[in-house]
Amino acid sequence: MLDQRLVRENPDKIASELGRRGKAVDLTRLQVIALKQRKLEEERSGLQAEGNRIGKEVGQKIKAGVDPKGEEVAELRQQGNAIKQKVAVLEEEEKHLSTQLKEQLLTYPNLPSTDCPDGKDETDNIELRSWGKPRHEQGLAEHWEIAEHLNLFDTERSVRIAQSRFVTLIGQGARLERGLINFMLDLHTSKGYKEVLPPVLVNSASLTGSGQLPKFADDCFRCSEDDLWLTPTAEVPVTSLHRDEIIPADQLPLRYAAYSPCFRREAGSYGRDTRGLIRLHQFNKVELYWFAHPDQSAEAHAQITADAEAVLRALELPYRVLDLCTADIGFSAQRTYDLEVWLPGAAAYREISSCSVCGDFQARRSAIRTKEGKATKLVHTLNGSGLAVGRTMAALLETGQQSDGSVVLPKMLVPYVGCERLQPE
Repeated sequence: MLDQRLVRENPDKIASELGRRGKAVDLTRLQVIALKQRKLEEERSGLQAEGNRIGKEVGQKIKAGVDPKGEEVAELRQQGNAIKQKVAVLEEEEKHLSTQLKEQLLTYPNLPSTDCPDGKDETDNIELRSWGKPRHEQGLAEHWEIAEHLNLFDTERSVRIAQSRFVTLIGQGARLERGLINFMLDLHTSKGYKEVLPPVLVNSASLTGSGQLPKFADDCFRCSEDDLWLTPTAEVPVTSLHRDEIIPADQLPLRYAAYSPCFRREAGSYGRDTRGLIRLHQFNKVELYWFAHPDQSAEAHAQITADAEAVLRALELPYRVLDLCTADIGFSAQRTYDLEVWLPGAAAYREISSCSVCGDFQARRSAIRTKEGKATKLVHTLNGSGLAVGRTMAALLETGQQSDGSVVLPKMLVPYVGCERLQPE
């Protein structure tokens, strides 16, 4: 959430920065609300201070021997009661304005970093680096064709169980998915991440704190009888792991690796990637998440990206890193590095991880602070997929495919899957 002080004091900066995202906003009305709310807050605080002074004076007079039921004390108490009534009225007005202000602010995305490249769409993203040698051969199969040949998953029966865009992994497919999850978690925990297994159901406060609500309500699955939603990413529950807390500065950064199933409606994406593992309503993901000191934010962004890259390198999967432009970064992000893995069968790079620094945007929404001495400030949060498991499987199948129909697995994965290659069963 954006800083209310910035709305009051420099709305032009907000308008200018959101303009870099391609969003035209007029903050005049919001600034009026913010200024009025602040004025009421100052007036209320002044009255409360005066009421406290009067209460103290009453106590002192009674202690000095003045009649508690006398005219002098009664007059002071009358003044105090009048102030309480005024404070109650101001509190109600202030609450109303504060609600209006917060509801509007929750709809605005984060301001992009000054280092985030300007752009109008994804074609303006900048390639920073690449790794590995992509396969370029005629006649390579796409992952869903390979999976069908090896009987790794079943989509037709999954429609019977649920609906389209769900998949049931079978045999070697299920074992490969499980192996990938364990491999990723082991790799990240060996680098100092603390493993967490968060709830799959999350409340509205958790979704709001991470920036999913109200913006992405249509993309989420909701339980109709409770204030619970199926999590779209482990970023949501892990953000709320420290909601309304003060983290001592000497404990930062806190680094978590969280596996979770993820659920998304993928509203507006129908007709795209309808076959295979790329765009499902339910998929598995290992998420990397940092709570960092504001001074460590840029360094943490480089490191979380390197930690996600380490998975691709260990699995011998060629990839590239993109610096996303202002028009392409996510709602909560200040800056994002996308990792795109090469899919030989599709002859294209596809996103497999977005590593984002969010500044204090999520921390303000979730009231997550740190304290140094007497000073309290908001932490910075960062997140990145380490990695999306289904897309990793797709890349492995296409990269390791052989002319005899088998799929050779990378050496690092063999102990987790129990074989060197997948073959028809």
